[in-house]
Amino acid sequence: MKLYGKNPVIERLKSNPKSIKRVMIDENHVDLTYIRKKCHQHGIGVQAVPHSKIQRLAQNLNTQGILADIDDFAYVQFDDLLQNAFEKRRTPVFLDNLNDPQNLGGIIRTCGALGVFDIVLPTTESVSVTESVLRVACGGENYLSVARVANIGNAIEKAKKMGFWILGTVVEDAVSLTEQKLQFPLGLVMGSEEKGVRDIILKKLDAKVMVPMKNQRMSLNVAHATSILCYEIVRQKKLRRLTPRSLPWISLLKQGF
Repeated sequence: MKLYGKNPVIERLKSNPKSIKRVMIDENHVDLTYIRKKCHQHGIGVQAVPHSKIQRLAQNLNTQGILADIDDFAYVQFDDLLQNAFEKRRTPVFLDNLNDPQNLGGIIRTCGALGVFDIVLPTTESVSVTESVLRVACGGENYLSVARVANIGNAIEKAKKMGFWILGTVVEDAVSLTEQKLQFPLGLVMGSEEKGVRDIILKKLDAKVMVPMKNQRMSLNVAHATSILCYEIVRQKKLRRLTPRSLPWISLLKQGF
């Protein structure tokens, strides 16, 4: 696989340098000293090449003058992802037949940045982690695990049996996200761009929420909606960890102020 762009390559050098086979840098660029230094530290070959070669290899995508040959993306076993999520209080995000690489890349970027999420994809009728996805993810793939499963419904059932509370997004007949008290450990289900969460999967949800919007005629794509859901999950999880003793205003109330 190839990895394009300055930030994706830098993040890979920081988190998983062993997966990088070689790095090619546009010979006209002079501001990539940090990348050259990190490659030298990890024994990764660096080759200065003409701009035309970079563009040809990247099929004219914007590479910011850097391209890396890397190992194929390494998926993890779903059982391992689930066990790790349960033990480390991470949230698996089940993507029900997502088809757009841009959306998957955006979701990986958000989940990687927030740091407490993993992703589960179906093996069929779903986008996989490709070069295009990694380009949009901007290094987020280095901070989460991705598993592929033959049946997303069965994977959700397995998570439920382990104790995960399953939350999903729908357009109608749902509680506003701001009014829903989340339960943990939690799994999140997001639907496809065209059809949303399928009916067979809706039956497996413990709660259905919708993103509150003032302009109901507008809509969010699945990557934007996932960002909002994931932020709220992190926010409520943080609040859940706070004890009355850690909230100053509660202490003051107890003292009669």
